[in-house]
Amino acid sequence: MTALVLIAEDDVEIANILEAYFIREGFRTVHARDGKVALELHLALKPDIALVDVTMPRLDGWEVLAELRRRGNTPVIMITALDKEVDRLQGLRIGADDYIVKPFNPIEVVARAKAILRRAGLANTGATIRVGRLTIDLDSYQVNLETNGTVKPVTLTLTEFRLLAHLARTPSKAFTRGELIDACLPGSDAMDRTVDSHLSKLRKKLELAGAEGMLASIRGIGYRLVIEA
Repeated sequence: MTALVLIAEDDVEIANILEAYFIREGFRTVHARDGKVALELHLALKPDIALVDVTMPRLDGWEVLAELRRRGNTPVIMITALDKEVDRLQGLRIGADDYIVKPFNPIEVVARAKAILRRAGLANTGATIRVGRLTIDLDSYQVNLETNGTVKPVTLTLTEFRLLAHLARTPSKAFTRGELIDACLPGSDAMDRTVDSHLSKLRKKLELAGAEGMLASIRGIGYRLVIEA
């Protein structure tokens, strides 16, 4: 399984951006809008790392961090709009692994999370997704399809790979074009027809490899991956 990231952030827009970037890099994510829900999700799901905003309702980030430290050693990155040395020192004193100030570059946040997971020996972001006859290696960006006992490589562009991997993480779920843009082309000015073009090419490559009908268009919604029983 890929590493699970708990994003505790009451600003939904910021949380969505972080989720999109982490998912694009092969992570699984779960989002909590307040500190109490964050602790409940941590207890239930045992995430590999937590990103915790300092200013949240119900329980603030410091309270969440303190409780996480009482529970164990889950790596924690504190996120705040307060660029003050005292806040940074408080976070490190309580036991934060890193401290990031808003506004931030989400690419940097992902990179720092990866570094922390590597140091903790928890990194498993380069896992393999296996769905049906498809094998998707998130580390090497390689896709293989098994057909009649033979494994065939499927050569994809980076965007096609990201789209396929995102669809494969939740097989049979129908994704809207907007969801696919947010997850696989974040920060771009891509439009619906751009996604249609990429997925049309992806479908043709899958069909040529022997996976006819695997990528389905859902009228009025978007796309989903069809996995044979």
